[in-house]
Amino acid sequence: MFQNVEEAREFFKNDRFATGNGMIIEELGDDYAVTSVELTPEHMNAAGGVMGGVHFTLADFAFAVISNHIHLVSVALTTSITFLSAVKGDKLYARCQLVKDGRTTGCYQTEVTDNTGRHVATLNMNVFKK
Repeated sequence: MFQNVEEAREFFKNDRFATGNGMIIEELGDDYAVTSVELTPEHMNAAGGVMGGVHFTLADFAFAVISNHIHLVSVALTTSITFLSAVKGDKLYARCQLVKDGRTTGCYQTEVTDNTGRHVATLNMNVFKK
């Protein structure tokens, strides 16, 4: 278990895909984590919207933070994403919440919102505890 958000940030600084794309850890609680990303032109798809992979990576990063906070080392077992709305803001947040903590697996739900408060995606995620 990480002692605080700074310790989690130090551990995940080597998560180069997420951090290299501007994603940061905002909050860490006992059973949830929040990550965010400031959107740039590099996050956009050919149609001018936010690439779906940005939503997924941000949610996956929050999932990694909280699941490894609860049980180091944990890895994704399954994930599913539902896109709800187009992004209207210029920043995204992912809040990943523990739903069920089992002996060898765990279940999490992640909500992705933009800085206007719009829900843009929801994910169901399961982890395997190594």
